[in-house]
Amino acid sequence: MSEKYMWVTCRTRMKRKCQNYESRLPDNTAVKQQQLPAFRLQLTASEILSGFFAIGLFCLGMGIILLLSAKSIKEVEINYTEKCATCAKLREEATNFDKECNCSISFYLPQKMEGNVYLYYKLYGFYQNLYRYILSRSNIQLVGADVKDVRNCAPFRTSDNGLPIAPCGAIANSMFNDTIVLWYNFNSSTHIRVPMVRTETAWWTDKYVKFQNPAFQNLSSAFAGTAKPPNWPKPVYELDENDPGNNGFINDDFIVWMRTAAFPNFKKLYRRLHRIGNFTEGLPAGSYSFIINYNFPVSRFQGQKAVVLSTLTWSGGSSLFLALTYVEP
Repeated sequence: MSEKYMWVTCRTRMKRKCQNYESRLPDNTAVKQQQLPAFRLQLTASEILSGFFAIGLFCLGMGIILLLSAKSIKEVEINYTEKCATCAKLREEATNFDKECNCSISFYLPQKMEGNVYLYYKLYGFYQNLYRYILSRSNIQLVGADVKDVRNCAPFRTSDNGLPIAPCGAIANSMFNDTIVLWYNFNSSTHIRVPMVRTETAWWTDKYVKFQNPAFQNLSSAFAGTAKPPNWPKPVYELDENDPGNNGFINDDFIVWMRTAAFPNFKKLYRRLHRIGNFTEGLPAGSYSFIINYNFPVSRFQGQKAVVLSTLTWSGGSSLFLALTYVEP
């Protein structure tokens, strides 16, 4: 092969290589070549210190406002773990699952709780943040696409008869199922049941996006061929038979429980005060009592249960976390 031929071939290859390289270059524009005008902020020491102190004063002011707002909340917490010890002992035996047990807890409200009042249940020592526990659910099932999809629900996928469980998984099976009723003792002979609303306690996105019932006119037919979770006394389509809009997978109590808590001590919204009659302005001061149908056992894992009555402000609940975040350096 001649030297002239080799030189021409090499030159041709280099030319093609350069053309391919040029084709991959970004456009020659001010944006892509980073030639836009820029401004370099140059502050003096006095300007930096002024800005630093201004931000500090703002955070301090916001912290004080949030702290006062949280302190203005009225909250009553009643731990009924020991007060319902008889029922707790009954629930320790699995053979007593069909036996009802009620306990009454009386308390006195010294000051009126004005405005909207919310009823929570609170659990101590219950870990909803375990990795396998969180994964034990079927989002395909909960959105109503396929009620028999139980692939990710171990160890609560199928019943003893081999039927798929709906709703499946460890989260659904451990759902809190105590029934809590509040009574107002107007006098020694007159006891008024405090009206409570059991809907609109879940997040809007959960209620109308993440949880949906199957597209059937008859809800019981939609769950035909499935079984209830082992710890449930009744199937999912009987959670609220009086309100079709609060039954099945879109039941507010069920949705609230399915949103797992990050810490072992947590409270979840259970009911809202229906402000009618004697309770138009809130809960009046006086004598009250809780009637609790005890179903949720906590003694085996050394947990505790409580009922919380609380008001809210524009900044939320009684937690001081946000206020202390602004105040602390």
